[in-house]
Formats: sequence, C-alpha cells, structure tokens
Amino acid sequence: MDENMPQPTKKVPGAAQQFTAFTPYEPAPSEEYMNPTQIAHFRQILEDWRNELMAEVDRTVQHMQMENVNYSDPNDRASLETDMGLELRARDRERKLIRKITQALDRIKTGEYGYCESCGVEIGLRRLEARPTATLCIDCKTLEEKREKQMAQE
Repeated sequence: MDENMPQPTKKVPGAAQQFTAFTPYEPAPSEEYMNPTQIAHFRQILEDWRNELMAEVDRTVQHMQMENVNYSDPNDRASLETDMGLELRARDRERKLIRKITQALDRIKTGEYGYCESCGVEIGLRRLEARPTATLCIDCKTLEEKREKQMAQE
C-alpha cells in the first residue's frame, strides 16, 4: 500500500460539513504538484466523502419511511414535522455538497483539479485537504469574499 494514499481512520462527526478523517499527504521534496499520487489521494478523499453523504441520505429516507406515523396528539405531530423539516434541510445541504464533490471529481478527470478556476495558480495541498471541493486559490477566494461583503453593505 502506498504510504501517500489516504489511510482508513476514524469518522469525523457532522458529515455535511466534514468528511472521514485521513492521513495528510506529505509531498516529497521537489515533488510535482498534482502528480498521479496526489490525484489518487484527493480522488479517494472525495469518493469516501461522497459515499458517506450518500449513505446518510439513504438512512434519512429509511428513517422518514419508518416515521410515517400519524400521531393523534398535535404536539407529537408538530414535533415530528419540525424534526423532519430540519432533516430535509440538512439533506438538501448534503445534496448540494454531493454535487460539488461530483464536480471536483470531474475536474480530476479533466486535469483541472487543484488549480484556481479564476487565475490558474495552484490551490495548494493543505487548502485542498481542508476543503477538497475548493475551486479558488486563497487569494481569489479572499477577494471574492471582500467583494461579497462590499455588495452586502451597499
């Protein structure tokens, strides 16, 4: 097994925001950026994360089918509807995240993964490990956030 490949480790709670913990990639000195080993590392992270999210969606569907009970007590019914509403919003966020993960996997296939879609520079290994779906380098992302903040203030 390649020592640079993600190693199975414990799960990180909060699947919608985080993903399975992994062994951080340690590049060799003068290692080429986004070489096949690095690509395999990030592909594995993204696929594992997507699989976790898909499993969570399946669990939610099963849970909602089991909870399809008609409570006679209005308080119980209201509580159940509130819980289901929260659950559906969480699944909607996860659905959007699955789409971003799929787009990142598509960028791996086209050779665009790891490079800023705005300026073309390397996004960086540590940033990609922190946010594997990142499409902007830190400078372009900071600039985008400043613009958004200015627009909100106007």
